[in-house]
Amino acid sequence: VMVWLRRTTHYLFIVVVAVNSTLLTINAGDYIFYTDWAWTSFVVFSISQSTMLVVGAIYYMLFTGVPGTATYYATIMTIYTWVAKGAWSALGYPYDFITVPVWIPSAMLLDLSYWATRRNKHAAILIGGTLVGLSLPLFNMINLLTIRDPLEMAFKYPRPTLPPYMTPIEPQVGKFYNSPVALGAGAGAVLSVPIAALGAKLNTWTYRWMAA
Repeated sequence: VMVWLRRTTHYLFIVVVAVNSTLLTINAGDYIFYTDWAWTSFVVFSISQSTMLVVGAIYYMLFTGVPGTATYYATIMTIYTWVAKGAWSALGYPYDFITVPVWIPSAMLLDLSYWATRRNKHAAILIGGTLVGLSLPLFNMINLLTIRDPLEMAFKYPRPTLPPYMTPIEPQVGKFYNSPVALGAGAGAVLSVPIAALGAKLNTWTYRWMAA
């Protein structure tokens, strides 16, 4: 019974942290996704998305020692964000008002790196972290291209919680970055590795806390 209780509590813990990381990710961009400064903010948002995903996903994957936990973590984040999307739709906002970020494929690559190297923690950090940083901007850009013009959505339906002084100013699209995907992937790949290492290190602190 104690083993079952501990296991159940552990997976509920994953759910709680995945929900919290989703909330933090929402605050990292423009609500759920970038809209107001779509292409110029893409790089910054890609970095925040990939690092937020990798720190929690690798923490729980190494904590359980089970490849697939990272995908489970990303799935919870996705479902929770779809709930938020549904809530906005219920308020009368259009379907494209909220765009759900694509976390799952990148988390699957993290799981794959851990599984393919026979649960090698350092390979998961180096290879998995790099793959998450490289892939997430690509998947998110493909996702963004499938919806209506984000800038149109931003100006037609401004965020109701934004104060007047934060009203979006139409950016000079393409003026700052020639390739937001390439720049986001490059920066994300570099930064996701040390953040993945931090996620792995959190296990050490967790074990000490559990043993206390």
